[in-house]
Amino acid sequence: MSLQLWTNCNAATLQAGAAQPYGLVEDAALVVEGESIAWVGPRADVPADLLAGCSAQHDAGGALITPGLIDCHTHLVYGGDRAHEFELRLNGVTYEEIARAGGGIASTVKATRAASAQELQAQSATRLKALIAEGVTTLEIKSGYGLALEHERKTLAVARALAQDHAVDIRTTFLGAHAVPSEFSGRTDAYVDAVLEMLPVLHAEGLVDTVDAFCERIAFSAAQTERIFAAAKALGIPVKLHAEQLSDSGGAQLAARYGALSCDHLEWLSAEGAKAMAAAGTVAVLLPGAFYFLRETRLPPVELLRKHAVPVAISTDCNPGSSPCTSLLLMLNMACTLFRLTPEEALAGATRHAAAALGLRDRGVLAKGMRADFVLWDVRRPAELSYAVGANPRLQTVFKGQIV
Repeated sequence: MSLQLWTNCNAATLQAGAAQPYGLVEDAALVVEGESIAWVGPRADVPADLLAGCSAQHDAGGALITPGLIDCHTHLVYGGDRAHEFELRLNGVTYEEIARAGGGIASTVKATRAASAQELQAQSATRLKALIAEGVTTLEIKSGYGLALEHERKTLAVARALAQDHAVDIRTTFLGAHAVPSEFSGRTDAYVDAVLEMLPVLHAEGLVDTVDAFCERIAFSAAQTERIFAAAKALGIPVKLHAEQLSDSGGAQLAARYGALSCDHLEWLSAEGAKAMAAAGTVAVLLPGAFYFLRETRLPPVELLRKHAVPVAISTDCNPGSSPCTSLLLMLNMACTLFRLTPEEALAGATRHAAAALGLRDRGVLAKGMRADFVLWDVRRPAELSYAVGANPRLQTVFKGQIV
């Protein structure tokens, strides 16, 4: 197989334990073989046999190269919008009050059910293109706005179809336990039964990579969530959890017992929850867009996560109600300004740790054998990716070894 050589660049490899911050290699070179990285390091050290085998050479023009960005928590496929609820919250109505009055997720469920697959795909493609334009090469898309088999199937199938039409990898997550639909009002346990009936059907159809749930006082209890996790485990499907967003429900400990890939939100995470996540290798996914948009005041316990060496990922949480955002670069800035992450932690959170949050071991860093997903940026230092608000210095994306 022919080799491609990339030179005249600095490479932020994001490799864990690297001697330099960001795993930075100055005056670097990358050798790509097919869809994988064959070598990365100082340009002067490229092995002679690899250099001789390169059939294509690319001058990066002094760009910074990073791994492709990974958006590990989105609800990208949905119908309608919730601008009216945004207005209500600015007039003093809380997110929980809106949800209990039939708004919130329920209003998006209504719009998503009413939309055809073609309409959902067209709307979602616009959001997806905005993420790709900022260097996203992998993202997760959750269901959870259908809340009935035909509509959950529709949204997951749209997510799969989006990956066929764009240079991006999409991981699908079944979030049937997102909210209780109106037809099951007051019968949450019965709806959990319905979720348990949907799961094996959607899994058999190849639509489910992971399973998620919203474990919270306005959604599903720990006991109800555990029923869903047990069913996922029986099918061999990894789990994730919306946990400790509005209260400490013990969701992190529950998720850790099931070896969850990630727990997400975590503003109310306890020390016990952090210890459990650390022991299980569960990634903490922080969502600064939702924190900002809902005007929350309780910060996620970043120092607690650092203390227990819990890996921290960053994501857009793209959704219509609490984070209508399609800029992962903006989330890097918000993670630094709102949550006080360092720029290095933020970038690792959108690459290496985001990959772990999706259970993907073949991407998120620049290293031999990893998939050749990387981005060329018109910046001198990696911190600039977190620094500039509203900027997009992306020059070029390489996806599976091919220039996008």
